[in-house]
Amino acid sequence: MLSGKTPYRMGNFSHSAGGTKHGGTMRGLITTLVGIFFGFFLGLSFPMLSSTKFNLSSSLLPIPDLSKYDNQQTRPLTQIAPVSGCNSSSTEAPKVNDASKTLVRSNPRGAERLPPGIIAAESDFYLRRLWGDPNEDLTFRQRYLVTFTVGYNQRKNIDTVVKKFSENFTILLFHYDGRTTEWDEYEWSKQAIHVSVPKQTKWWYAKRFLHPDIVAPYEYIFIWDEDLGVEHFDAEEYLKLVRKYGLEISQPGLEPDRKLNWLMTKRINGSEVHKEVEEPPGRCRDPHLPPCAAFVEIMAPVFSREAWRCVWHLLQNDLVHGWGFDLALRKCVEPAHEKIGVVDAQWVVHQSFPSLGNQGESQNGVAPWQGVRDRCGKEWAMFNSRLTNAEVAQQRANGG
Repeated sequence: MLSGKTPYRMGNFSHSAGGTKHGGTMRGLITTLVGIFFGFFLGLSFPMLSSTKFNLSSSLLPIPDLSKYDNQQTRPLTQIAPVSGCNSSSTEAPKVNDASKTLVRSNPRGAERLPPGIIAAESDFYLRRLWGDPNEDLTFRQRYLVTFTVGYNQRKNIDTVVKKFSENFTILLFHYDGRTTEWDEYEWSKQAIHVSVPKQTKWWYAKRFLHPDIVAPYEYIFIWDEDLGVEHFDAEEYLKLVRKYGLEISQPGLEPDRKLNWLMTKRINGSEVHKEVEEPPGRCRDPHLPPCAAFVEIMAPVFSREAWRCVWHLLQNDLVHGWGFDLALRKCVEPAHEKIGVVDAQWVVHQSFPSLGNQGESQNGVAPWQGVRDRCGKEWAMFNSRLTNAEVAQQRANGG
Protein backbone atom coordinates (compact mmCIF):
# COMPACT_ATOMS: atom_id res chain seq x y z
CA MET A 1 0.00 0.00 0.00
CA LEU A 2 1.36 3.38 -1.03
CA SER A 3 1.97 6.06 1.63
CA GLY A 4 0.59 9.56 1.39
CA LYS A 5 4.03 10.90 0.41
CA THR A 6 4.62 8.61 -2.55
CA PRO A 7 2.82 10.73 -5.25
CA TYR A 8 4.80 13.79 -4.19
CA ARG A 9 8.13 11.97 -4.49
CA MET A 10 7.20 10.50 -7.91
CA GLY A 11 6.18 13.97 -9.12
CA ASN A 12 9.54 15.48 -8.08
CA PHE A 13 11.48 12.68 -9.79
CA SER A 14 9.63 13.11 -13.09
CA HIS A 15 10.06 16.86 -13.09
CA SER A 16 13.83 16.81 -12.40
CA ALA A 17 14.48 14.04 -14.96
CA GLY A 18 12.50 15.75 -17.71
CA GLY A 19 14.74 18.80 -18.19
CA THR A 20 12.48 21.26 -19.97
CA LYS A 21 8.71 21.07 -20.26
CA HIS A 22 8.86 20.82 -24.10
CA GLY A 23 11.40 17.97 -24.10
CA GLY A 24 9.31 16.00 -21.55
CA THR A 25 6.21 16.31 -23.71
CA MET A 26 7.96 14.96 -26.83
CA ARG A 27 9.46 12.02 -25.01
CA GLY A 28 6.03 11.18 -23.52
CA LEU A 29 4.41 11.25 -26.95
CA ILE A 30 7.06 8.97 -28.48
CA THR A 31 6.76 6.55 -25.57
CA THR A 32 2.96 6.38 -26.03
CA LEU A 33 3.23 5.66 -29.79
CA VAL A 34 5.77 2.90 -29.22
CA GLY A 35 3.49 1.32 -26.62
CA ILE A 36 0.51 1.36 -28.99
CA PHE A 37 2.42 -0.33 -31.83
CA PHE A 38 3.92 -2.91 -29.49
CA GLY A 39 0.48 -3.79 -28.07
CA PHE A 40 -1.00 -4.07 -31.59
CA PHE A 41 1.58 -6.59 -32.83
CA LEU A 42 1.42 -8.52 -29.57
CA GLY A 43 -2.37 -8.86 -30.03
CA LEU A 44 -1.95 -10.25 -33.56
CA SER A 45 0.46 -12.90 -32.39
CA PHE A 46 -1.60 -14.00 -29.36
CA PRO A 47 -3.96 -16.58 -31.07
CA MET A 48 -0.96 -18.36 -32.56
CA LEU A 49 0.77 -18.35 -29.21
CA SER A 50 -2.36 -19.67 -27.46
CA SER A 51 -2.80 -22.50 -29.97
CA THR A 52 0.82 -23.54 -29.70
CA LYS A 53 0.64 -23.47 -25.94
CA PHE A 54 -2.55 -25.65 -25.93
CA ASN A 55 -1.06 -28.28 -28.21
CA LEU A 56 2.09 -28.43 -26.19
CA SER A 57 0.28 -29.00 -22.90
CA SER A 58 -2.01 -31.62 -24.49
CA SER A 59 0.95 -33.58 -25.81
CA LEU A 60 2.19 -34.04 -22.28
CA LEU A 61 -0.89 -36.11 -21.31
CA PRO A 62 -0.63 -39.93 -21.50
CA ILE A 63 -2.84 -41.09 -24.41
CA PRO A 64 -3.32 -44.83 -24.99
CA ASP A 65 -2.70 -46.23 -28.45
CA LEU A 66 -6.20 -46.91 -29.81
CA SER A 67 -5.18 -47.60 -33.39
CA LYS A 68 -5.25 -51.38 -32.98
CA TYR A 69 -8.88 -51.18 -31.84
CA ASP A 70 -10.00 -48.81 -34.57
CA ASN A 71 -12.83 -50.03 -36.77
CA GLN A 72 -16.37 -48.97 -37.58
CA GLN A 73 -17.68 -50.09 -34.21
CA THR A 74 -14.90 -48.88 -31.91
CA ARG A 75 -13.34 -45.47 -32.49
CA PRO A 76 -12.10 -42.76 -30.16
CA LEU A 77 -14.99 -40.44 -29.37
CA THR A 78 -13.17 -37.49 -30.97
CA GLN A 79 -13.44 -39.29 -34.32
CA ILE A 80 -17.19 -39.87 -34.22
CA ALA A 81 -18.82 -37.96 -37.06
CA PRO A 82 -21.38 -35.31 -36.07
CA VAL A 83 -25.01 -36.35 -36.48
CA SER A 84 -28.40 -34.65 -36.29
CA GLY A 85 -28.14 -31.25 -34.67
CA CYS A 86 -24.35 -31.17 -35.15
CA ASN A 87 -23.86 -30.56 -38.89
CA SER A 88 -20.97 -28.15 -38.62
CA SER A 89 -17.91 -29.14 -40.64
CA SER A 90 -15.61 -27.54 -38.09
CA THR A 91 -13.19 -29.87 -36.33
CA GLU A 92 -12.99 -27.63 -33.30
CA ALA A 93 -13.78 -29.53 -30.08
CA PRO A 94 -17.08 -28.41 -28.51
CA LYS A 95 -16.93 -26.43 -25.31
CA VAL A 96 -18.09 -28.64 -22.44
CA ASN A 97 -19.96 -25.89 -20.65
CA ASP A 98 -21.58 -24.43 -23.75
CA ALA A 99 -25.21 -25.55 -23.31
CA SER A 100 -26.16 -24.40 -26.81
CA LYS A 101 -23.84 -27.04 -28.29
CA THR A 102 -24.44 -29.90 -25.86
CA LEU A 103 -28.21 -29.91 -25.30
CA VAL A 104 -30.00 -32.05 -27.89
CA ARG A 105 -33.72 -31.94 -27.16
CA SER A 106 -34.47 -34.95 -29.35
CA ASN A 107 -32.24 -37.20 -27.24
CA PRO A 108 -33.81 -39.54 -24.66
CA ARG A 109 -34.62 -37.95 -21.33
CA GLY A 110 -31.48 -37.51 -19.29
CA ALA A 111 -29.18 -37.78 -22.32
CA GLU A 112 -29.68 -34.27 -23.69
CA ARG A 113 -26.05 -33.36 -23.07
CA LEU A 114 -24.64 -36.33 -24.96
CA PRO A 115 -23.75 -36.34 -28.65
CA PRO A 116 -26.46 -38.48 -30.31
CA GLY A 117 -23.88 -40.73 -31.94
CA ILE A 118 -22.78 -42.22 -28.58
CA ILE A 119 -26.21 -42.90 -27.08
CA ALA A 120 -27.06 -46.57 -26.40
CA ALA A 121 -30.78 -46.22 -25.68
CA GLU A 122 -31.56 -49.95 -25.84
CA SER A 123 -30.15 -53.05 -24.19
CA ASP A 124 -30.78 -56.81 -24.21
CA PHE A 125 -30.31 -60.06 -22.29
CA TYR A 126 -27.54 -61.42 -24.51
CA LEU A 127 -24.70 -62.84 -22.45
CA ARG A 128 -21.26 -61.28 -22.97
CA ARG A 129 -17.78 -62.67 -22.42
CA LEU A 130 -15.21 -61.20 -20.07
CA TRP A 131 -12.47 -61.57 -22.70
CA GLY A 132 -11.83 -61.23 -26.44
CA ASP A 133 -13.11 -58.79 -29.03
CA PRO A 134 -16.60 -57.47 -28.07
CA ASN A 135 -17.60 -57.55 -31.75
CA GLU A 136 -17.12 -61.32 -31.73
CA ASP A 137 -19.15 -62.06 -28.58
CA LEU A 138 -22.40 -62.96 -30.28
CA THR A 139 -22.27 -65.64 -32.92
CA PHE A 140 -26.06 -66.02 -32.71
CA ARG A 141 -28.82 -63.67 -31.55
CA GLN A 142 -32.11 -65.03 -30.24
CA ARG A 143 -35.16 -63.47 -31.88
CA TYR A 144 -37.69 -64.14 -29.11
CA LEU A 145 -37.93 -63.97 -25.32
CA VAL A 146 -39.84 -66.29 -22.98
CA THR A 147 -40.14 -65.62 -19.25
CA PHE A 148 -41.43 -67.86 -16.48
CA THR A 149 -42.09 -66.90 -12.87
CA VAL A 150 -41.02 -70.02 -11.01
CA GLY A 151 -40.47 -71.85 -7.76
CA TYR A 152 -38.02 -74.73 -7.51
CA ASN A 153 -40.84 -77.19 -6.77
CA GLN A 154 -42.07 -76.77 -10.34
CA ARG A 155 -38.68 -77.39 -11.94
CA LYS A 156 -39.68 -80.62 -13.70
CA ASN A 157 -42.62 -78.96 -15.40
CA ILE A 158 -40.53 -75.95 -16.42
CA ASP A 159 -37.88 -78.29 -17.83
CA THR A 160 -40.55 -79.87 -20.01
CA VAL A 161 -41.91 -76.51 -21.10
CA VAL A 162 -38.52 -75.00 -21.95
CA LYS A 163 -37.80 -77.87 -24.33
CA LYS A 164 -40.76 -76.71 -26.42
CA PHE A 165 -38.89 -73.49 -27.17
CA SER A 166 -36.13 -73.54 -29.78
CA GLU A 167 -32.68 -71.98 -29.64
CA ASN A 168 -34.28 -68.85 -31.09
CA PHE A 169 -35.55 -68.04 -27.59
CA THR A 170 -33.79 -66.36 -24.71
CA ILE A 171 -34.95 -68.05 -21.48
CA LEU A 172 -35.55 -65.77 -18.48
CA LEU A 173 -36.57 -67.17 -15.10
CA PHE A 174 -38.00 -64.99 -12.33
CA HIS A 175 -37.52 -66.84 -9.02
CA TYR A 176 -40.06 -66.03 -6.31
CA ASP A 177 -38.60 -68.54 -3.81
CA GLY A 178 -34.97 -67.39 -3.88
CA ARG A 179 -33.63 -70.72 -5.20
CA THR A 180 -31.53 -70.31 -8.33
CA THR A 181 -28.29 -72.31 -8.28
CA GLU A 182 -30.17 -75.61 -7.92
CA TRP A 183 -31.51 -75.11 -11.45
CA ASP A 184 -28.05 -75.79 -12.87
CA GLU A 185 -28.93 -79.47 -12.89
CA TYR A 186 -30.49 -78.60 -16.26
CA GLU A 187 -28.00 -77.77 -19.00
CA TRP A 188 -30.26 -75.12 -20.54
CA SER A 189 -30.39 -73.29 -17.21
CA LYS A 190 -26.69 -72.45 -17.43
CA GLN A 191 -27.43 -70.21 -20.41
CA ALA A 192 -30.68 -68.79 -19.02
CA ILE A 193 -31.07 -65.44 -17.27
CA HIS A 194 -32.02 -65.77 -13.60
CA VAL A 195 -33.60 -62.98 -11.55
CA SER A 196 -34.33 -63.74 -7.92
CA VAL A 197 -36.54 -61.61 -5.67
CA PRO A 198 -38.61 -63.42 -3.00
CA LYS A 199 -42.40 -63.50 -3.00
CA GLN A 200 -43.12 -61.38 -6.08
CA THR A 201 -45.45 -61.88 -9.03
CA LYS A 202 -44.63 -62.03 -12.72
CA TRP A 203 -46.11 -58.57 -13.32
CA TRP A 204 -43.94 -57.12 -10.56
CA TYR A 205 -40.93 -58.58 -12.38
CA ALA A 206 -42.20 -57.51 -15.80
CA LYS A 207 -42.59 -53.88 -14.78
CA ARG A 208 -39.06 -53.76 -13.41
CA PHE A 209 -37.04 -56.01 -15.71
CA LEU A 210 -38.87 -56.01 -19.06
CA HIS A 211 -38.74 -52.35 -19.98
CA PRO A 212 -39.42 -51.95 -23.73
CA ASP A 213 -35.90 -50.65 -24.32
CA ILE A 214 -34.48 -53.78 -22.69
CA VAL A 215 -36.53 -56.28 -24.70
CA ALA A 216 -36.34 -54.30 -27.95
CA PRO A 217 -34.20 -56.93 -29.76
CA TYR A 218 -36.97 -59.53 -29.42
CA GLU A 219 -39.82 -59.74 -31.95
CA TYR A 220 -42.14 -61.49 -29.50
CA ILE A 221 -42.23 -61.72 -25.71
CA PHE A 222 -43.89 -64.66 -23.91
CA ILE A 223 -44.78 -63.94 -20.26
CA TRP A 224 -45.97 -67.26 -18.89
CA ASP A 225 -46.99 -68.94 -15.65
CA GLU A 226 -45.16 -72.02 -14.38
CA ASP A 227 -48.08 -74.47 -14.37
CA LEU A 228 -48.82 -75.00 -18.06
CA GLY A 229 -48.92 -78.36 -19.80
CA VAL A 230 -47.37 -78.15 -23.27
CA GLU A 231 -47.79 -81.59 -24.82
CA HIS A 232 -49.64 -80.07 -27.78
CA PHE A 233 -47.56 -76.92 -28.13
CA ASP A 234 -44.60 -75.91 -30.31
CA ALA A 235 -43.36 -72.32 -30.02
CA GLU A 236 -42.08 -71.90 -33.58
CA GLU A 237 -45.30 -73.26 -35.08
CA TYR A 238 -47.25 -70.99 -32.76
CA LEU A 239 -45.46 -67.91 -34.08
CA LYS A 240 -46.10 -68.92 -37.68
CA LEU A 241 -49.82 -68.71 -36.97
CA VAL A 242 -49.44 -65.45 -35.07
CA ARG A 243 -47.83 -63.88 -38.14
CA LYS A 244 -50.31 -65.47 -40.53
CA TYR A 245 -53.28 -63.92 -38.72
CA GLY A 246 -51.63 -60.62 -37.79
CA LEU A 247 -51.89 -61.05 -34.03
CA GLU A 248 -50.12 -58.45 -31.89
CA ILE A 249 -51.39 -59.92 -28.59
CA SER A 250 -52.25 -63.60 -28.32
CA GLN A 251 -52.27 -66.75 -26.24
CA PRO A 252 -52.48 -70.49 -26.94
CA GLY A 253 -55.92 -72.03 -26.62
CA LEU A 254 -56.75 -73.75 -23.32
CA GLU A 255 -57.81 -77.38 -23.06
CA PRO A 256 -61.65 -77.29 -23.08
CA ASP A 257 -61.98 -80.25 -20.69
CA ARG A 258 -60.78 -78.07 -17.84
CA LYS A 259 -62.80 -75.46 -15.99
CA LEU A 260 -62.36 -72.13 -17.74
CA ASN A 261 -63.07 -68.60 -16.58
CA TRP A 262 -63.64 -67.23 -20.08
CA LEU A 263 -65.07 -68.83 -23.21
CA MET A 264 -62.76 -66.66 -25.32
CA THR A 265 -59.70 -68.64 -24.16
CA LYS A 266 -61.23 -72.05 -24.84
CA ARG A 267 -59.59 -73.95 -27.70
CA ILE A 268 -61.85 -74.51 -30.68
CA ASN A 269 -61.21 -77.92 -32.16
CA GLY A 270 -60.36 -77.85 -35.88
CA SER A 271 -59.59 -74.11 -35.88
CA GLU A 272 -56.19 -72.44 -36.29
CA VAL A 273 -57.04 -69.13 -34.62
CA HIS A 274 -60.17 -67.44 -33.31
CA LYS A 275 -60.66 -63.79 -32.44
CA GLU A 276 -64.19 -63.71 -31.04
CA VAL A 277 -66.78 -65.91 -29.33
CA GLU A 278 -70.38 -65.73 -28.20
CA GLU A 279 -70.74 -65.35 -24.45
CA PRO A 280 -74.04 -65.77 -22.59
CA PRO A 281 -76.52 -62.93 -23.24
CA GLY A 282 -75.75 -59.71 -21.43
CA ARG A 283 -72.10 -60.49 -20.76
CA CYS A 284 -70.72 -58.43 -23.65
CA ARG A 285 -72.08 -54.97 -24.40
CA ASP A 286 -70.34 -55.09 -27.79
CA PRO A 287 -69.30 -58.18 -29.83
CA HIS A 288 -65.95 -56.52 -30.55
CA LEU A 289 -65.14 -55.89 -26.88
CA PRO A 290 -63.98 -58.15 -24.01
CA PRO A 291 -64.74 -60.77 -23.05
CA CYS A 292 -66.29 -61.62 -26.43
CA ALA A 293 -63.33 -60.30 -28.47
CA ALA A 294 -60.07 -58.34 -28.11
CA PHE A 295 -59.20 -60.41 -25.07
CA VAL A 296 -56.65 -62.94 -23.77
CA GLU A 297 -55.88 -63.91 -20.19
CA ILE A 298 -52.80 -63.01 -18.15
CA MET A 299 -51.92 -66.69 -17.72
CA ALA A 300 -49.94 -67.20 -20.96
CA PRO A 301 -49.93 -64.01 -23.04
CA VAL A 302 -47.64 -63.37 -26.00
CA PHE A 303 -46.88 -59.81 -27.11
CA SER A 304 -45.30 -58.38 -30.22
CA ARG A 305 -42.47 -55.97 -29.56
CA GLU A 306 -44.66 -53.01 -30.60
CA ALA A 307 -47.63 -54.07 -28.48
CA TRP A 308 -45.46 -54.66 -25.41
CA ARG A 309 -44.11 -51.11 -25.58
CA CYS A 310 -47.65 -49.89 -24.89
CA VAL A 311 -48.62 -52.68 -22.49
CA TRP A 312 -45.61 -52.01 -20.26
CA HIS A 313 -46.88 -48.46 -19.70
CA LEU A 314 -50.35 -49.80 -18.92
CA LEU A 315 -48.91 -51.98 -16.14
CA GLN A 316 -49.35 -50.38 -12.72
CA ASN A 317 -46.28 -50.31 -10.53
CA ASP A 318 -48.08 -51.25 -7.32
CA LEU A 319 -50.82 -53.57 -8.64
CA VAL A 320 -48.79 -56.74 -9.00
CA HIS A 321 -51.33 -59.51 -9.59
CA GLY A 322 -52.69 -58.19 -12.87
CA TRP A 323 -56.36 -59.00 -12.33
CA GLY A 324 -58.45 -56.87 -14.70
CA PHE A 325 -55.34 -55.87 -16.60
CA ASP A 326 -56.09 -58.35 -19.41
CA LEU A 327 -59.47 -56.75 -20.09
CA ALA A 328 -57.66 -53.47 -20.91
CA LEU A 329 -55.01 -54.88 -23.27
CA ARG A 330 -57.20 -53.90 -26.20
CA LYS A 331 -56.20 -50.27 -25.67
CA CYS A 332 -52.70 -51.03 -26.96
CA VAL A 333 -53.59 -52.25 -30.49
CA GLU A 334 -55.99 -51.06 -33.16
CA PRO A 335 -58.29 -52.55 -34.27
CA ALA A 336 -58.13 -54.73 -31.18
CA HIS A 337 -60.74 -57.27 -32.27
CA GLU A 338 -58.54 -58.12 -35.27
CA LYS A 339 -55.11 -58.01 -33.65
CA ILE A 340 -55.85 -59.93 -30.44
CA GLY A 341 -56.67 -63.61 -30.67
CA VAL A 342 -56.32 -67.19 -29.41
CA VAL A 343 -54.24 -69.76 -31.29
CA ASP A 344 -56.27 -72.99 -31.28
CA ALA A 345 -53.87 -75.19 -33.25
CA GLN A 346 -51.15 -74.79 -30.59
CA TRP A 347 -52.78 -75.28 -27.23
CA VAL A 348 -51.85 -75.80 -23.57
CA VAL A 349 -53.38 -77.15 -20.37
CA HIS A 350 -53.69 -75.06 -17.22
CA GLN A 351 -52.60 -77.55 -14.57
CA SER A 352 -53.33 -75.25 -11.61
CA PHE A 353 -50.39 -76.23 -9.42
CA PRO A 354 -50.52 -74.55 -6.00
CA SER A 355 -47.56 -72.23 -6.21
CA LEU A 356 -47.35 -68.48 -5.66
CA GLY A 357 -50.55 -68.36 -3.63
CA ASN A 358 -48.84 -70.32 -0.88
CA GLN A 359 -46.12 -67.66 -0.65
CA GLY A 360 -48.56 -65.36 1.20
CA GLU A 361 -48.79 -64.93 4.96
CA SER A 362 -51.69 -65.88 7.18
CA GLN A 363 -53.42 -62.91 8.81
CA ASN A 364 -56.38 -62.97 11.21
CA GLY A 365 -56.80 -66.68 10.73
CA VAL A 366 -57.11 -66.40 6.93
CA ALA A 367 -55.11 -68.98 4.94
CA PRO A 368 -52.14 -67.61 2.94
CA TRP A 369 -53.69 -68.45 -0.43
CA GLN A 370 -56.98 -66.79 0.56
CA GLY A 371 -55.17 -63.61 1.58
CA VAL A 372 -53.45 -63.55 -1.82
CA ARG A 373 -56.76 -64.06 -3.61
CA ASP A 374 -58.42 -61.30 -1.62
CA ARG A 375 -55.73 -58.87 -2.68
CA CYS A 376 -56.22 -59.92 -6.31
CA GLY A 377 -59.85 -58.81 -6.07
CA LYS A 378 -58.91 -55.51 -4.47
CA GLU A 379 -56.36 -54.80 -7.19
CA TRP A 380 -58.92 -55.51 -9.92
CA ALA A 381 -61.25 -52.90 -8.43
CA MET A 382 -58.41 -50.39 -8.05
CA PHE A 383 -57.23 -50.89 -11.64
CA ASN A 384 -60.74 -50.41 -13.04
CA SER A 385 -61.18 -47.25 -10.99
CA ARG A 386 -57.86 -45.79 -12.15
CA LEU A 387 -58.56 -46.58 -15.78
CA THR A 388 -62.05 -45.08 -15.65
CA ASN A 389 -60.80 -41.92 -13.95
CA ALA A 390 -57.96 -41.57 -16.45
CA GLU A 391 -60.33 -41.88 -19.40
CA VAL A 392 -62.72 -39.32 -17.93
CA ALA A 393 -59.84 -36.89 -17.34
CA GLN A 394 -58.66 -37.38 -20.91
CA GLN A 395 -62.12 -36.66 -22.30
CA ARG A 396 -62.39 -33.49 -20.25
CA ALA A 397 -58.93 -32.37 -21.41
CA ASN A 398 -60.05 -32.89 -25.00
CA GLY A 399 -63.20 -30.87 -24.43
CA GLY A 400 -65.48 -33.89 -24.24
